[in-house]
Amino acid sequence: DFPCGVIDRLPDLEMVANVRDYPQVPHWVQPTLPVFSFSKTSDYQDIMYPAWTFWEGGPAVWPIYPTGLGRWDLMRDDLKKSAAQWPWKKKESRGFFRGSRTSAERDPLVLLSRDAPELVDAEYTKNQAWKSEKDTLGRPPAKEIPLVDHCKYKYLFNFRGVAASFRFKHLFLCGSLVFHVGDEWQEFFYPQLRPWVHYIPVKQDLSNVRELLQFVKDNDAIAQEIAKRGQEFILNHLRMEDVTCYWENLLKQFSQLLTYKPKRRSSYGQIVHKFSKTEL
Repeated sequence: DFPCGVIDRLPDLEMVANVRDYPQVPHWVQPTLPVFSFSKTSDYQDIMYPAWTFWEGGPAVWPIYPTGLGRWDLMRDDLKKSAAQWPWKKKESRGFFRGSRTSAERDPLVLLSRDAPELVDAEYTKNQAWKSEKDTLGRPPAKEIPLVDHCKYKYLFNFRGVAASFRFKHLFLCGSLVFHVGDEWQEFFYPQLRPWVHYIPVKQDLSNVRELLQFVKDNDAIAQEIAKRGQEFILNHLRMEDVTCYWENLLKQFSQLLTYKPKRRSSYGQIVHKFSKTEL
């Protein structure tokens, strides 16, 4: 995952990187095991590292396999262009969500959309686990909407998936106001984002979502100000060089905690990254 050059600036070290969605070290495990994971909740002690989605196109699920959401550096440019085409005054004053039913926590928003379409447009799409309309809450699956087309809406919803949601960082770049549901799941950069400063926090059960949508519709200037702060934060502080810098500092500090000198075993194989055409 590293850009060229970073690996040469790192000391020799050994680490355990968890590549599964779920963190691996519950808080009750003693002694604490130093496992690196890309997202976690406060119930886990894993060390957070930047997810592979910054460098690769994931998550690459049907029907967007193999390109996925798109590489972060490329998607930043695409979303900036779309944001310019959809300035705040041209955006629809409605909430928007498209995604599969990876969690029933999303149901209340989809049901609200059916009850009050003037407030929010939220529908379930099909994923690889889809078997019948029961998996899309009793209706045919909706068509997938590319992220660049989310920018036409003022209010964009972010939910957790199986773990943290990879789309959170993308939504800010539209210049739209991000509604972040729940605060349980974290990625490494989440603690720098502040509720009511960079985004609107929503209760996990969505019991206050109608009230919040009405509030931002009635207070458009405040909504625009929060949206702008969120967009500027991600543009200025989550560049690829920032993510690489975090990775490098994290591993350098971690290497200083090792109480032994790592040695390369003859049985180890070298993993070499090869760019594929799907990333360009």
